[in-house]
Order: sequence, then C-alpha cells, then structure tokens
Amino acid sequence: MAVTEQRKAGLDVERIRADFPILSRTVGDKPLVYLDSAATSQKPRAVIDAEREFYERHNANVHRGIYMLSEEATELYEEARVKLASFIGATDPATVIFNRGTTESINAIAHGWGRKFLKEGDEILLTDMEHHSNIVPWQLAARATGATLRYLPITDDGLIDLSTLESSLTDRTKVFAVTGMSNSLGTLTPVHLLADAAHAVGAVLVVDGAQLVPHVPVDVRVLDCDFLTISGHKMLGPTASGGFYAKRELLEEMDPFIGGGHMIHEVYREYSTWNDVPGKFEGGTMNIAQEVGLAAAVDYLQALGMQNVRAHEEEIAAYAIERLQDAGARIVGPVDVSKRGGAVSFVYRDVHPHDVATVLNEEGIAVRAGHHCNQLVMRRFNVAATTRASFYVYNTRREVDALVNALGKADDVFGA
Repeated sequence: MAVTEQRKAGLDVERIRADFPILSRTVGDKPLVYLDSAATSQKPRAVIDAEREFYERHNANVHRGIYMLSEEATELYEEARVKLASFIGATDPATVIFNRGTTESINAIAHGWGRKFLKEGDEILLTDMEHHSNIVPWQLAARATGATLRYLPITDDGLIDLSTLESSLTDRTKVFAVTGMSNSLGTLTPVHLLADAAHAVGAVLVVDGAQLVPHVPVDVRVLDCDFLTISGHKMLGPTASGGFYAKRELLEEMDPFIGGGHMIHEVYREYSTWNDVPGKFEGGTMNIAQEVGLAAAVDYLQALGMQNVRAHEEEIAAYAIERLQDAGARIVGPVDVSKRGGAVSFVYRDVHPHDVATVLNEEGIAVRAGHHCNQLVMRRFNVAATTRASFYVYNTRREVDALVNALGKADDVFGA
C-alpha cells in the first residue's frame, strides 16, 4: 500500500487513489468518477494481489487436509477471521462467522435464532429505514413462527423517531433489528442506546452493519449489540466476503443455517450433531480467497485509521450537501454530517433520478438511482426514487464539483 501511516495527518486522498487501479480508467472519453461505494466499494491493489496470490500459491480447501497447501490455506483463512474480529473489537475470533455478507447473515440469524426461539405472540421490531435485507428475512421468520412485525417511524429529517421507542419495545419484543447506518438516507443510528433499550425488555439487538463497519470505528463491546453483520465488498474487500458477529452464547444456542460438510460433528441416519463454533455455521466449501482478500482490506483500513476515514467522509459529505443544495437539489435524509455517513440521496428539481443517472453516466460519473432496496423510505418521503452519490476514502472535492457541474447537463436535456 502506498500509504503506510496516516493516523495523525489525516488522509492523503491522492496517494490513496493511486492504490486503486480502476480509478485510472475512463468512461468514454471522460475520467471515471465513482460515487457508488454504498453499493460496492472499489478495491485497492493490495486486496487484488492478496486474492490472486492465494490462487497462485495456496489454493486448497481449508480444514480438510494435512498436506502443505491445505494447511497454508487454513492458516490464511483463520488469520482473516482474527483480523476481522480485531477490527470490530471482538475478543473471541470464533464469534465471527464467515459467509457472503449481510444479506446471508441476516437470513442466517432470522433462521437460526428467529425460527428457533420466536413463537406466536412475540414481536419483532424494525424501523422504516431498513434495507430490504433487514425486512424480508424477518417477514419470513414471522410467517413461520406466528410472531408479529412492528416498525419505528422516521422523522422528517431522516432520523429514527425515538419518541416512539419506549412504547414500541415491550415484554413481547424478542428481536430488535436495525441498521447501523442507512444505505439511502445516510443516517447513523444510536446503536448503544438501542441496545440498552432492547436488553431492558429482554430482546436481542441485530445490527445491519453493512454501511456502518466500513465507515466509522466499531467496537462491539462498546455497542453491546448481540449480532452485527459485515459486508466485505463495501469495505474495500472482495465480493462475497464478510459475515457476522454474535455473542458466543447466542451462537451456541441457535441453529445452523447451512447443512453439509464441516459444520457437522457426527452424522447418523436420523440426526446429526454440530461442529464447534464457528464451524457450526460454515458448511460446505467457503469463500476462502475472498476472506483472505478481506483481511488485506482490513489491513488497509487500519493503516488509514478509521477515525481518519470518518473525518474525511464528514468533510466531503458536508461539501457535497452544500453544493447540491446550492444547485437546486433536495437532500433526502439528514443534512447534519455528525448524524450521517457519506451516502447522500437527493432529488434534482423535476428530473427523474434515472434520467439524472443517465446524464451523469455520459459524463463518466457513476451514481445509483432507484429505491436502493428501501421502498419504505421512499414511501415515507413521497418519492418514487432518489439519486444517490456515496463517498469513500478515495473521493475528492474535485469529484463533487464534477457531479454538480454535470447536473447542469440534466437542465439542458430535460429543461429543468
């Protein structure tokens, strides 16, 4: 990595950009301006090299061989678990379960814990800002168990309406599932406060950390969450990397989600017994090279310093919000950067977000347009869709300027 130590000096974004090969490419004859990191982040050369080196030098299945390559692969895979656990403040690496990321993780939790322990009359509390991946698995669990879904509303400025929290959490609430940072509104949620409230009524707190973990310092001991999901591809790692953290006692008592090789201890004709945690939840051939690549991403982010990552995103989000508002855009979500991350959703005058995104693409600018798997949010703010520009460690003010300048093209094309 070109940047070796930046904790004191902040981020040298130009040096960081040199670590990302894709950022040097063009779209047509325009330089690429990548503003869709909330969907998936770009990968530094260190991550690409780590995954390639695994396939070139160490490729074998893990935990299943006593020959050298298998032992090397196992060591790299388990080393990745240790690094990810340390990154989120988990003192026991076995409490980090590998899989393809947040969607699979919430399904595993809703199936393995929810379907085992929920019953008719129990309640699952969500919020109206949840990604569909933190709604649909709970809908399925409720349908299977007879539990009921309830939702916390959102305020006009895009925050969770905490005035309803006390009345919504009751002794019937068994699960409180909430995003740590909204992928559409950018809202940061008060996870520790929500954990205290959930535990006071005997509920478990499930945190969708897909947007949280890549962008702010996270310590599960401080948050006191029961579950935290992690999407590696949103934190500079490969696609299909990540997993979830859970408190050890929950992992011991819940059921596995995937049945098959490695997750068993013994198999009989009528029943099987499970492997120890974390193997109990990692059936079949795992995403080994991807998790090795994720370990390199963790190294990269730790070298940058997560406080620096957060500070950079606050600065660039503030600049983007100011410039977008000056250009006539309406921000959907908080405008106070102390309460949000770098995913900025907006509506530009009367131009449909898909049309905005099409015009921006012609200028080499990659943004997301649509409901962002947040249809409840779109209904709450009475919009069909938004345009979303999401920022990360490699984005610059110059790119914000390019975004805003390109919006003028939408005026020319659509007469806004």
